[in-house]
Amino acid sequence: MDILVIGSGGREHAIVKKLNESKRVRQVYCAPGNAGIAKDAICVNVGVLDKQGILKFLNENKSVTLTMVAPDNPLADGLVNFLTENGHRAFGPTKEASEIESSKIFAKQLMVDNNIPTAGYKKFESGKDSKAYLDTANYPLVIKADGLAYGKGVYICQSKEEALSASDEIFGGKFGEANTKVIAEDFLVGREVSVLAFTDGKTVVPMLSAQDHKRAYDNDEGPNTGGMGAFAPSKFYTKALADICMELIYKPTIEAMNKLGRKFKGVIYFGLMISPNGEPFILEYNARFGDPETQVILPLLKTDLVDIFEAIIEERLDKIQIKWKKGSAITVVLASEGYPENPRKGDKITVGDIKGLTLYHAGTLDKDGETVSNGGRVLALTGAGSTVGKARKKVYKKINNIKFNGMFYRKDIGIKE
Repeated sequence: MDILVIGSGGREHAIVKKLNESKRVRQVYCAPGNAGIAKDAICVNVGVLDKQGILKFLNENKSVTLTMVAPDNPLADGLVNFLTENGHRAFGPTKEASEIESSKIFAKQLMVDNNIPTAGYKKFESGKDSKAYLDTANYPLVIKADGLAYGKGVYICQSKEEALSASDEIFGGKFGEANTKVIAEDFLVGREVSVLAFTDGKTVVPMLSAQDHKRAYDNDEGPNTGGMGAFAPSKFYTKALADICMELIYKPTIEAMNKLGRKFKGVIYFGLMISPNGEPFILEYNARFGDPETQVILPLLKTDLVDIFEAIIEERLDKIQIKWKKGSAITVVLASEGYPENPRKGDKITVGDIKGLTLYHAGTLDKDGETVSNGGRVLALTGAGSTVGKARKKVYKKINNIKFNGMFYRKDIGIKE
């Protein structure tokens, strides 16, 4: 069979590589892809939000019998609905189900209405209302843009001044004119864990746990980013904790979506905070594979990804057994100078000896036969080992064999583990 993957980042490159491992797959296409994906798939020059362009490609390429929609924005825009309505099989949640990510206000209300443990919050639709609250709030406080913001719409505010500045930026249209609602959330203390899960709207099968590193610089300093690296699994996410999360968070979330008539079928991301006394809280949902978590989780997957996708679409996830490799993996993101605010682009990338590791392309472009940087997060280098420490040693030993002007990366990914 032939498969089309929608997207152009490191997550999509990891998905493409894993699909290529399937004996059932003849050819993978990717729209629009990037310079690295082009080595593993046939790239199609169609944007992720170009519904008519994607439909035209599928109508002209009948061999493509499954489209995997990976990024948040086409999911929120209803691409899965559109393709299904036009007779094409698509993997991913509908527009209605994707609102669990595309609106943080919707997600928080879902949590509260269904007694899913989360931080207390307030919502605001104007700067005047938010200011009145922020003037007397307790700090630290978390300020979030309601809609999609590519991982950058979250502010950890230590003071009223920081919170007011964050609120002003969001209401001022920093993340788009349509994304001008704000929530202020109580600050939770503990250890963050990312848990992605496969679900067909009935059965929930968590993947290996992972830990993302959101801040741009070492020691969790600097601005929030889309993610600077990750490792999997987390030793702090024990079997006992996983069982608690299943009963308190995972199942109730899927059941709540069903009650609303928004059956969720695809990959759901649970961003968790584990308190110092071991209690889990849900920080956020994503309606798709995380990035860069996908780059550490999928290399450890043993089961054919195509089999999983089809079981989810056909609502028979309970009929297959999903298996994982032993060991751990770590990925480190190589970013461009100026990321996340104003990354430089167009720098030539050279790759030396990275034997034994996997390089995923994110913001790259083929220009006159050379690979150049074309975004904030440019590459992700992934290694596996029997432990996080051994995987970490492999990656950092060879990471400087990759070079481009302005390249920077965190040197402490996985060090706490």
